[in-house]
Amino acid sequence: MARFTRIEVALKMKETGMIPVFFHKDIEVCKQVVKACYNGGARLFEFVNRGDYAHEIFAELNKWAAKECPEMMMGVGSVIDAGTTSLYIQLGANFVVSPILNAEMAKVCNRRKVAWSPGCGSLTEISYAEELGAEVVKIFPGAQVGGPEFVKAVKGPFPWSSIMPTGGVKPDEENLKAWFDAGVHCVGMGSQLMIKKADGSFDYEAIEKATAKAFEIIKKLR
Repeated sequence: MARFTRIEVALKMKETGMIPVFFHKDIEVCKQVVKACYNGGARLFEFVNRGDYAHEIFAELNKWAAKECPEMMMGVGSVIDAGTTSLYIQLGANFVVSPILNAEMAKVCNRRKVAWSPGCGSLTEISYAEELGAEVVKIFPGAQVGGPEFVKAVKGPFPWSSIMPTGGVKPDEENLKAWFDAGVHCVGMGSQLMIKKADGSFDYEAIEKATAKAFEIIKKLR
């Protein structure tokens, strides 16, 4: 069962402005990355449903995070069907993110009052997602859909829409300024945040610093 309500999730998305997005098949790597992001100020984390047994990794990671990072709202991304949505809700996901818009997923999330952010690429899809109960809609892939200019255009006729781009978001001031000036609710950030060492392993200290820097930039922009 989700530890945080969908209202709390939507408000925290707005408050912090950024959600780290990550997957790794090694649970210990996942724990270190979550901890680094948490220490850097993240209070939401999107675990990507990718690869075999991903749900088992999430189950263990979510239990661990509840103890070690108690304010972290753990959610799941890259979910595309109702069955998988139900599975992750049973494992305690606090929010569900999808690259597509699937009405059956909305029904599952709404029954349990779990936050649902579907992927949209047009004004029609955004409107339909909101009709289905989505508080925050995802645009994906953010850069390819149209980038900050797309968000700005949408906010003209739909000033009430809360939009979260993922894809094409970078932890630098120029990029973040473009997105937040356009009116995003928050942003999702993946590989650009997950810094590696020369040997290919993750640099947890660098990830923590990059996360903190991104939040510092967002706070300044607001």
